[in-house]
Amino acid sequence: MSDQEQADAAEDADEAETEGLADGDFVRVAYTIRTADDGRVIDTTDEETAEEAEIDTEEHEFEPRIIALGAGHVFPSVEEAFIGAEVGDEGVVDVPAEDAFGEYDPDEVETVKADKIPEDSRYPGAQVQIDNRQGYLETIIGGRARVDFNHPLAGEDLEYEYEILEAIDDREEQASGMLGMYLQEAPEVRIETVTEEEETVTEDDDGEEVVETEEVEKDVLYVTATQAMQMNQQWMFQKQQIAQDLMSRLDLDRVVVEEVIEGGGMGGLGGMMGGMGGAGAGDIEEALEDVDVDADEIVDEIDEE
Repeated sequence: MSDQEQADAAEDADEAETEGLADGDFVRVAYTIRTADDGRVIDTTDEETAEEAEIDTEEHEFEPRIIALGAGHVFPSVEEAFIGAEVGDEGVVDVPAEDAFGEYDPDEVETVKADKIPEDSRYPGAQVQIDNRQGYLETIIGGRARVDFNHPLAGEDLEYEYEILEAIDDREEQASGMLGMYLQEAPEVRIETVTEEEETVTEDDDGEEVVETEEVEKDVLYVTATQAMQMNQQWMFQKQQIAQDLMSRLDLDRVVVEEVIEGGGMGGLGGMMGGMGGAGAGDIEEALEDVDVDADEIVDEIDEE
């Protein structure tokens, strides 16, 4: 390599380093999101911060999260700050309400019939779902209820404090991180390359169709579905979109979800058509003894037919 070529290569490397993070990159980020007006913590990856804010720490895992830039995993203004940044960078991004959960809309507060709300949810502050819309009950008087369908953080300016810990290049880790963002838990995953036969139809010189078979390699993501994952509403209703996003961003050919059923000691299941489900051999023998049936009579009836 000539001196000029070495200089050009070094210049290209310097430019690549100064470009920083780009759309499509995966990074592990530690962050805390607070409301701008009163500093109330609404989300964090730090357990100590969550405990200080009196956030329930038993049902959530507090650890840095993997974020795919360009996938809508963070607010647009935060993503803008990440593009061009480098591992180790930290800071605070001001996120205006319209860039976060939207401005507060008074028209989204509506009066509905109280009988649309379950009795055990008829109290101020209850989270309710009416006509496939999520809302919060403000007041209920007689047969009328006033429900706020705005997001609970609508109209709130936010502060996003962050530290970019590392870039993630491993595709399995990337896949697990993306699923963690969608489902609030990171299931076990693995990526395997499988060889399959595919048929292609071409024409020969005489215009006749010719079927050719060739072997192709496909990258397949296998996801171990936990019971919690199968019950997750976002997964239940958006699994197709989530799988498509994974395939697109990770250059995969297929996503396979593997269901795992753990032993629970539930005992025998009922037999088909009701049967004597769960009965042991002794129970069956006792049951047959209690039945007034003569085997010889049954044989004679069959012979007669």
